[in-house]
Amino acid sequence: MLSPECLHEFRSAWLPNISDSGLEHLVQLLEKASPLLIHGSFTRAVPQGCLATHIAWNHPCTTHLTHEAGITWLHHVAGLNPATSHVIREWDRCHGNDFEIRAEMLALLREERGRRSKKRTTPERKAELVTV
Repeated sequence: MLSPECLHEFRSAWLPNISDSGLEHLVQLLEKASPLLIHGSFTRAVPQGCLATHIAWNHPCTTHLTHEAGITWLHHVAGLNPATSHVIREWDRCHGNDFEIRAEMLALLREERGRRSKKRTTPERKAELVTV
């Protein structure tokens, strides 16, 4: 199970900064238990990368980067120190063997995808006075 610190960081710093395409990409990788989603390093050989790296490869500010993409996205986009990120530490700790953590991450990402989808389909109403 994800720690409270990890959940807080994921919800407050990661989710708001993940692009829609990055969100969809991570959901697909986790659903398929893809070997492209790795633990223990940011990047091995392109296209293998950790959570942050796959997010970065699908973010407009870091899509042009390769090996340093995940670190750059964490630091410059999400505003986190990659060495002390609770999400990265929990992800690396499970080494792909903790299916509960992967399932919990997938559930959080699906929830965010649903929230974004609902937000896009809900029309914004203008606060105007109606005259009769």
